[in-house]
Amino acid sequence: MRARTKIASAAAACLAAAALMAATGLGSAEASTPAVAKAAVAAPAEYTAELRHTFAAFDARQGVAVDRKYFYAVNNQTITKHDKETGEPLLQFVGDPDGPIIHMDSATVVGDKLYAATSNYNVTPEKSSVEVFDTRTMKHIDTFSFGIDRGSLTWLDRHDGAWWAAFANYDKPPAGSTEPYGGTDNTQIVKLDDRFRVVEAWTLPQELLDRVRPMSNSGGSWGPDGRLWITGHDYDEAYVMDVPSEASDLRWVATVKLPDVEGQAIAWDRSGRTPELWTIKRSTEQVLVFKAPYASIEDPGTRQWKVVGPGHFVE
Repeated sequence: MRARTKIASAAAACLAAAALMAATGLGSAEASTPAVAKAAVAAPAEYTAELRHTFAAFDARQGVAVDRKYFYAVNNQTITKHDKETGEPLLQFVGDPDGPIIHMDSATVVGDKLYAATSNYNVTPEKSSVEVFDTRTMKHIDTFSFGIDRGSLTWLDRHDGAWWAAFANYDKPPAGSTEPYGGTDNTQIVKLDDRFRVVEAWTLPQELLDRVRPMSNSGGSWGPDGRLWITGHDYDEAYVMDVPSEASDLRWVATVKLPDVEGQAIAWDRSGRTPELWTIKRSTEQVLVFKAPYASIEDPGTRQWKVVGPGHFVE
């Protein structure tokens, strides 16, 4: 009992000393040094895309893919191939209502194959795969499984001899849970080789993560400007990104407003003379096609590394 009294007395003395140092400004140099404010980050420039076409598409719930003659409206378990000129639906892949394909997030066309980014959202643990279809017949022809990996695979695209993809994580709790699984901050953009092995991985800037939370990055497509265009889950805008020359965050170059769009997956149509950005509007089951001002986007000023000395050094 006496020992406990001594411990309590010592603790009280420590608290009193700490209060005195706080009041008088005494203490260690580290404690007395004022916190350095984080430098303000300039908001990227904003642009607005021009709506050119709309198509009715009953499967336009998750995203859209496009090639020279057709577009493909993506839903959780179905994909419908449409004539690109008339919007007429031609063929539809229909998955089993009981799975195993339960949530196709997006798709992209490479050659005569349609690659769908697929996950088990919103069930945990998060599992992902790439499901492959023949664009001529819409038959399922191949699959690649990531299993339990970095999050939910939300989009996949081909660029510069490699695959690129996003593994999204969310602040929003999954079905049957009160706690988030993964957390929005852990979303990653990855570069993969031809066997879907991760070669490099990047994160998104904190300001952009805060903008899309509690959800995450839902769509992505490489633009004709050589930049990566990505979207959130809900918002009428695309975020134009560059691969950085240093560190791990992609560089947020610009924001492009997409009137009436409600997030989800996107696709750049690079097959014609005039590239167009294809999107969807879930609430009206429509595909929306935009003329996006990619050629007008300028690179913002960036900080540069420097080397100093001899005779003068930064301390």
